[in-house]
Amino acid sequence: MKVAVGGTFEPLHDGHKALLKRAYELGNVFIGLTSDALAKHRYKEVLPYEERKRIMEQYIRREFGLQANIQKLHDPYGPTISEHFDYIVVSPETYPVAMEINQIREKKGLRPIEIIKIDFVLAQDGKPISSTRIKNGEIDEHGVLLE
Repeated sequence: MKVAVGGTFEPLHDGHKALLKRAYELGNVFIGLTSDALAKHRYKEVLPYEERKRIMEQYIRREFGLQANIQKLHDPYGPTISEHFDYIVVSPETYPVAMEINQIREKKGLRPIEIIKIDFVLAQDGKPISSTRIKNGEIDEHGVLLE
C-alpha cells in the first residue's frame, strides 16, 4: 500500500510521531516535507528544509528501521493530486486539505485516496500538542507544560 503524509514537522513532536506511526502501519510511506517558502506561510521561523529533512530521516531510521522517502512540497498537495496513493494519513487540523486533494482528484478523473484521520495527541493540559504551542513556549515536544 502506498501511503501519503505531509507537513512541516518542526519541531518533530509526539503528535507528528503518532501520525508517522499510523502511516508506517499501513504501508510504504511517502513523506511530503514542506519547502522553506511554503513553511514560512505558516510559521515566522522554521528550521531550513535540509535540517528538517535530516531530522526526519534520522527519526524514521531509528524508529522504523527504514530509509525515509521524503520529497519537498512546494504546494499543499504535492504528488497526491496526480499519483496513485491508497491512503493519506492526517490530523484533524490537516483533514480539510485531504478533502481538497480528493476533490481535485475527482475533477481529474482519479479515484479518491482513503483518508485516515488520527486524533490529536493531547498535552498535559488536555489541549492538542502543536508546533505553534511548542514554539510559543507553552509545552515541550511531549506535551509537558512549561509555564
